[in-house]
Amino acid sequence: MQTVKVSIDRSFAIGETDARLFGAFVEHLGRCVYGGLYEPGHPSADAKGFRGDVLGLVRELAPTIMRYPGGNFVSGYNWEDGVGPADKRPRRLDLAWMSKETNAFGTNEFIDWCRAAGIEPMLAVNLGTRDGDAARRLVEYCNFPGGTELSDLRRAHGWPEPHGIKFWCLGNEMDGPWQMETKTAEEYGRKATEAAKMMKWVDPSIELAACGSSGRTMPTFGTWEDTVLEHTFDHVEYISLHTYLNDYAGDTEAFLASPDLMDSFIDEVVAIVDAVAARRRSSKRIMLSFDEWNVWYRTRRRSEGRTKLGWPVAPEILEEIYNMKDALAFGGACISLLNHADRVRSACLAQLVNAIAPIMTETGGPAWRQTIFHPFAHFSNFGRGRVLRAEVASPTYSATYHDPRGTADLAFPLPAVPYVKLAAVHDEAGRTVTLFVLNRHLDQSAPVEIDTRGFGALELSEALEMRDDDLSAANTRESPDRVRPRALDGVRVEGGRLSATLGPASWNVIRLAAAA
Repeated sequence: MQTVKVSIDRSFAIGETDARLFGAFVEHLGRCVYGGLYEPGHPSADAKGFRGDVLGLVRELAPTIMRYPGGNFVSGYNWEDGVGPADKRPRRLDLAWMSKETNAFGTNEFIDWCRAAGIEPMLAVNLGTRDGDAARRLVEYCNFPGGTELSDLRRAHGWPEPHGIKFWCLGNEMDGPWQMETKTAEEYGRKATEAAKMMKWVDPSIELAACGSSGRTMPTFGTWEDTVLEHTFDHVEYISLHTYLNDYAGDTEAFLASPDLMDSFIDEVVAIVDAVAARRRSSKRIMLSFDEWNVWYRTRRRSEGRTKLGWPVAPEILEEIYNMKDALAFGGACISLLNHADRVRSACLAQLVNAIAPIMTETGGPAWRQTIFHPFAHFSNFGRGRVLRAEVASPTYSATYHDPRGTADLAFPLPAVPYVKLAAVHDEAGRTVTLFVLNRHLDQSAPVEIDTRGFGALELSEALEMRDDDLSAANTRESPDRVRPRALDGVRVEGGRLSATLGPASWNVIRLAAAA
């Protein structure tokens, strides 16, 4: 491959990354909660039933905010079922994932787990089978100090201090026919507006995200966002986006190009929300919460183990095993999020443990890192700071990405995909520049020359590479470190210029520090 030329300048930035950009998601789905982060009796579990081995991996992964309790699950969830004495909580059928919910783990346990992990909680309210009244009652239960029925109920349950939850989601994927009590945009917009009003009357300090369309391939996409924001614009700070990258077609080049469609998706939603603002002559800018994103395809269809018969408790469903190829596409998605830090202020990897997750566990046994764990840990630990506007001159290739919707097969032509995708983040406090670089060429190494301006002399702090000659290589219980980052050799830094050769089909992280 010909040399890829990159230039970055300290003076030209896209925006500062918000701490909430590096979030994840815990849903009552399969073994995400039960047997995942919560397993009383596990050898590593603490007195509250939280698995210590999982907590250790979560701290290494370093998510900053955690969405809960759904997802599809929230559209049928009664929050009252999950508070109070555990032995008095009802067992219910969960229609989202065709399983039984014991409610042994609920809102207060989730808050305790977030505190143990050092993570900000994000709660979603049920706007499917319930309404704004239930939502404002949950805000009162969680956030009001005391002296009312619901705040005193929380105190009686053993949590005397308010939880102080600041970020709330107004339902989930309400245009999806799979959702309990699907809504039209008009129906949802009105319901979300009334819920938002009451929730903010209880606690004016909270921030709210309205549901965007369930995905870019939905027939409702675009008109949904426009209509919903016509109702909710004055009451919300965010609108949500969801996407799952897939390789149903078995086309690796197209799969690795798919993160570029995330870029287009974000740009389109920004255009829609700003058009709503323009019609209102408003200077307010609605920000984006990309609160579900991941690679997901092997276990996505109902015929592929999406649910189990017999209404089991915590069934082994959606337990996607990620390989090296998945980690590359995943890393590309991380780069896309960084390069839209000016408008994507919150994002949640879906999900955290076992169900389409970076962490896998064996019930009663060990926990280990999936391949996608590593790009996310790099993204979260090293992605804090000012994202610089990088100019990348790279050879390109063409691909067509397929995203099935029901029986339809939607094709997205990508005529000029750069082989090298890159994001650069400047941490002014730490005096570092971190480069996240994906080489999408399957067979050729990528010589890269990077010109950095305005930083003075830099020196190499660390260089990591993740690649494998076998793109199907995965981490397992028996081989938990089969795919992992290793040192990237041959990186040269002279003054403000860097040169390196990136292996074919590789995820790379290069960290530069101000010279002493």
